[in-house]
Amino acid sequence: MSPDARHRRSLRLPGYDYSQSNAYFLTICAAHKKFLFGNIKDGIMRLSEAGQVLVEEWLNTAKLRPYLTLDESVVMPNHFHGILWVNETPKQGTARRAPTMERFGKPVKGSLPTIIGAFKAAVTRRINALRNSGKGEVWQRGYYEHVIRDDESLNRIREYIMHNPLNWEFDRENLDRKSEDKFYRWLASFKTRPTGKM
Repeated sequence: MSPDARHRRSLRLPGYDYSQSNAYFLTICAAHKKFLFGNIKDGIMRLSEAGQVLVEEWLNTAKLRPYLTLDESVVMPNHFHGILWVNETPKQGTARRAPTMERFGKPVKGSLPTIIGAFKAAVTRRINALRNSGKGEVWQRGYYEHVIRDDESLNRIREYIMHNPLNWEFDRENLDRKSEDKFYRWLASFKTRPTGKM
């Protein structure tokens, strides 16, 4: 086992069921924060072929899983932001599934980690096919998620996503950023576990 694997810290909220109905704000970064998905010119994101693949697979995520609803999203040069609603999760027969505690290496159907893992894998396969390569890093390990607590938070996150290309010079994923965006300080202020559904 590598030292990195032993000391890897989970970003998941302990004891939180990531298959329950809720809205989630996601940030998924390209490996080594490379500008893989396109570039920004005059406040407008111009997608590369890889960026177009990302958009197509994001849309496929909801087509393949009728219990998901996509909300606001944006592809940036080296990352992706999206709001994903997990509605009623898949049921087996007529009984509700047992509580779903995600564990490393044990995917749970309908849970956020499983959904994002499948999305990242689909994007990676298609981008590597574009590169004529069976292998190649596309994504940074893991992703960032935030459980959206209320309508006020939802609206603030939507606004952030919509204006992200215009505010690229302040984006924390931009290695040449000019200053810190207050949005992330606000997001970090949510220290407690959410209580119930959005």
